[in-house]
Amino acid sequence: MNILHVFAHPEPRSLNGALRDVALAELAAQGHAVRVSDLHAAGWKAVVDRADFPLASEDERFRPVGASRQGFAAGALTADVLAEQEKLLWADVLILQFPLWWFTMPAILKGWVDRVFAYGFAYGVGEHSDRRWGDRYGEGTFAGRRAMLMVTTGGWAPHYSPRGINGPIDDLLFPIHHGILWYPGYAVLPPFVVHDADRLDAEGFARATAELRARMRGLATTPPLPFRRQNGGDYTIPDLQLRPGLGDTGAGGFALHSDAGAPPPPDTHK
Repeated sequence: MNILHVFAHPEPRSLNGALRDVALAELAAQGHAVRVSDLHAAGWKAVVDRADFPLASEDERFRPVGASRQGFAAGALTADVLAEQEKLLWADVLILQFPLWWFTMPAILKGWVDRVFAYGFAYGVGEHSDRRWGDRYGEGTFAGRRAMLMVTTGGWAPHYSPRGINGPIDDLLFPIHHGILWYPGYAVLPPFVVHDADRLDAEGFARATAELRARMRGLATTPPLPFRRQNGGDYTIPDLQLRPGLGDTGAGGFALHSDAGAPPPPDTHK
């Protein structure tokens, strides 16, 4: 498989750096083709502004969405963004690796998403009508491909449990899993998470790396998270409400958008 690994930590000698090296070594041993986007090493520009869109007129009010649409359609985005888009189209699997900072991804990685996931590329795709509302949430540019998060947290695992003070880790990662990866079509694998990262001892590191190697070996076979498909009948169009009778299990919030009984999306990308 072709695998793109996007790394978002400023220190290569960190725990994240060590985990990255373990993952890349295992992927190489399995014979996969791997490309790495090390955002800090590359000096990635994280902020979307007018400079991202050479065709944007200086005489008009700057509208990022419209500028993104125009730039992508004309092939006139900046060279760094075009290079990352090419990597994404090449990859069968996307891995995003980052420390959980203030309950989300670091700004540099969010900026990578903001700039690379352009209108017409990752969103604004497909027919919008009374039958469909775009190719998204299980459909779209990345349908048939897989994605996975590699995450470290400073807090202990119980802090991120269903009754933990920080909230369940699955809820904290839902906006990334569902809104950034599932939205443009990726089948999203369960995350690899290492807790208590600042106090991880040698024994804990050995356990984490053994699990990580196993996860890398299972990229093609691990069942993805069972998110509901937008255009598959679970939601009304165009108001995008879950249909009556679905999700009536007592669950609420993000859990409503999971369908554990549904078959996994097909891996159709070649």
